[in-house]
Amino acid sequence: MVPGKSEYSRETRETRVSASLNLYGAGEARIDTGLGCLDHMLHLLAFWAGFDLELSARGDLHVDAHHAVEDCGLCLGRTLREAAGDKQGLARIGWAKVPMDEALAEAVVDLSGRPYLVYKESVLPAVIFGQEKDIWRELFKSLSDQAGMNLHIGFVYGENGHHLIEAACKALGLALGEAVLQKGNYIPSTKGAL
Repeated sequence: MVPGKSEYSRETRETRVSASLNLYGAGEARIDTGLGCLDHMLHLLAFWAGFDLELSARGDLHVDAHHAVEDCGLCLGRTLREAAGDKQGLARIGWAKVPMDEALAEAVVDLSGRPYLVYKESVLPAVIFGQEKDIWRELFKSLSDQAGMNLHIGFVYGENGHHLIEAACKALGLALGEAVLQKGNYIPSTKGAL
């Protein structure tokens, strides 16, 4: 069985972030990053994954949202990796496709221990929530890197940036919830280790 819970804090000259994660919770989240759009999306991710997540962040928002978003991804990824432990008994892989009005996004994850992000975002508008669209790629990249997971996110179609990001965060939550399901008592790898 995996531990299922983890806490992590990170402090730099740019940000202060702390996160607490329970993989087998009730989808309850308390998030305060100073960025309402990020709070909303992380809350959706936690809810659809069934994770209990507490995350607070303070960052140099007078510059822009980049550092805060990236460091929230780093902390969330670190807690995910630690909470999954040696991954014994986990399904390891999960995927979901989610519509949001005119938008459709998909997420596929493999808690393989090997970080890799594939991010297909050609339909995203250049500015979302008043910020450059690239901050969302940074969120997913830092999450993938620290969690040690393969993460593929595809924005299949859509026009509204909010709808596209929301569909992706819901899909990622569903995929992660599926990947951490208990399926047995073995390491999910033919190698015997991850």
